[in-house]
Amino acid sequence: MRKTIVVLLLLFACSLSHAQSDADCQLDIGVNLGGLADFGTELPFVNLMRNAREWYTKDVGNPQAAFNSEQATNLSYRPDGYPTHVPQNIPESVYPQEVVTIWGDTRGWPAGEYVVLWEGTGSFRLFGSFSNLTTTGPHRMTFDLVPQEQGIVELAIETSDINDPIRNIRLLMPGAEATYEEQPFNPVFIDKLQSFQTVRFMDWGQTNNWGEKRSEGWNNPNEFDWAERSQMDHYTWAYEKGIPYEMMVKLLNDYDLDGWICVPHRASPEYSQSLAEFMRDSLEPERHLYVEYSNELWNWIFGQAQWLNYYGCEQTGTSWPEGLVPYIQRCLDAFTTAFAGQTNRITRVVGTQLSWVDVSQRIANNLREGSFDAITPTCYFGFTDAAETTLDQLGESATAADIIEQATISMSTSFGYVSEQKTEVADPLGLPLVFYEGGQHLTPNPFGVYPSYGEALVDAQRSPGMYDLYTAWFDSLRTLQTGTEPLRIMHFSFVSSRNAQYGSWGMLETMDQDTSNVPAPKYQAILENMAPPECRTTVSTAAEAAASHSVDVFPNPVLGLIQLRSSIASGARVSVWTAAGKRVQSVKFAQLSSAELDLSNLPQGMYLLRIDVGRSGGTITKRIIKQ
Repeated sequence: MRKTIVVLLLLFACSLSHAQSDADCQLDIGVNLGGLADFGTELPFVNLMRNAREWYTKDVGNPQAAFNSEQATNLSYRPDGYPTHVPQNIPESVYPQEVVTIWGDTRGWPAGEYVVLWEGTGSFRLFGSFSNLTTTGPHRMTFDLVPQEQGIVELAIETSDINDPIRNIRLLMPGAEATYEEQPFNPVFIDKLQSFQTVRFMDWGQTNNWGEKRSEGWNNPNEFDWAERSQMDHYTWAYEKGIPYEMMVKLLNDYDLDGWICVPHRASPEYSQSLAEFMRDSLEPERHLYVEYSNELWNWIFGQAQWLNYYGCEQTGTSWPEGLVPYIQRCLDAFTTAFAGQTNRITRVVGTQLSWVDVSQRIANNLREGSFDAITPTCYFGFTDAAETTLDQLGESATAADIIEQATISMSTSFGYVSEQKTEVADPLGLPLVFYEGGQHLTPNPFGVYPSYGEALVDAQRSPGMYDLYTAWFDSLRTLQTGTEPLRIMHFSFVSSRNAQYGSWGMLETMDQDTSNVPAPKYQAILENMAPPECRTTVSTAAEAAASHSVDVFPNPVLGLIQLRSSIASGARVSVWTAAGKRVQSVKFAQLSSAELDLSNLPQGMYLLRIDVGRSGGTITKRIIKQ
């Protein structure tokens, strides 16, 4: 014990005598959170009804009934999305209809006893990869589940009383029944997420094709008002409007994160203004917000690109992409107005197309000078045409090593595109780059077609060579960083399974992935290359904050309780970070003049104590030794 503490103290002394190296502080890596899906392995909420599939229907009494009778759009529903009654008789079918939802992949679900709760009068039918289904009360059922490949859970509402319809269904993870209302987030999700400082909500908000019902498509001129946003009581959040903003704000405030929102392309001026005011008033002052209008307005596979081209360009006689500019400008101006006098709380970004500088320039150069703060392309690396040809020729004989080799050969081409966005778009405007997405983009061509080398493509995601690719890519990106602020990269994405057809985007495959048994080279490289907490300063640097505020921390080393004495009379957030950059504790104090923190549950080692005094007071960091 004595020897360990002496070594740690020597390290501690050394760390105080040398500033953080420039290379360590050059990359601030955040993460894109995955959208909700019934088959997803990223499970942010303990109430799994949040990611249930949208209702489909089944015939009642039809011995030849199909899996889906495809009558869901013909039924009547409440404002919260629950059917007004079940079964429903409709002109379109000779059979009465019941509604059903499903979770198509339970691999990421924790093992244990699940609880189903609901309100209303009616009956259910449950089917799937579980056991011991038991009714324990008038509005409560339980079942046991062990996660497995190709596991499913299907829930059907067989009857629902029109005068007291079934509603507010909750499917709760093991152990969550007593706490799910106060603590809605999956603790495993939070544990992994707290290594990062900034999260992008593009997929959480269902930005791509936002508001489009499957039966309608993109071609609808109507814009949405604020009252039509995603609501907290909607039966599922895995639908065309995504997760409510209230949950985004709660995640940021509760866990001291900064956020990145994407405003829906069909948001009316009233929607955009109300959203800006909601974020201004709901987010803690210490939280920073990136604001972007929609996502990839140039990407024709998304409804927003089609919609803006038709209504912004064709219907107005304006060339593309210049016809997109008024929509972007209107959105950013709403946030400028709402945050007047406190625009340091937001960064207004303009999305650009990585491989087409001309499009990027014609958008950015036509926006009003001073109305936006950063240019945001992607920073993906992928295959060149020549690499794809080589892999096609190798076909089924291709290996993970071949994938890594071709990606390595292609990397300089990918970096050329990224570098050009800086020299040709951002630098002439005197603006920084931030990357809204980035990482590996090793996908087949054409996208969505299973390639002959698909097995190698999947195997490469766990290969040590993937770690080498990421490390080399980060080294290249560091050369683009200038000034005192680190270069921000929002990795795409957080947790998802491997897929040769549509891409293996997640840095992790499941949230509880045991990386000692199932390698996660992307995750490892990201954690090793991201800026540690002491690099993350806000308006004032840590040194400036320390000059204006004194903070004493004792005893140090500490066994249990640590005392804080400070000249800071206002409130402050105090967080504790490991040397690897993972937040392990966070407490908000109303005032910091005299406070204490219990560290007794932490393992021995060196930690960083980060004190956030708000945007005006900056960030103070202290190193501590836990005995």
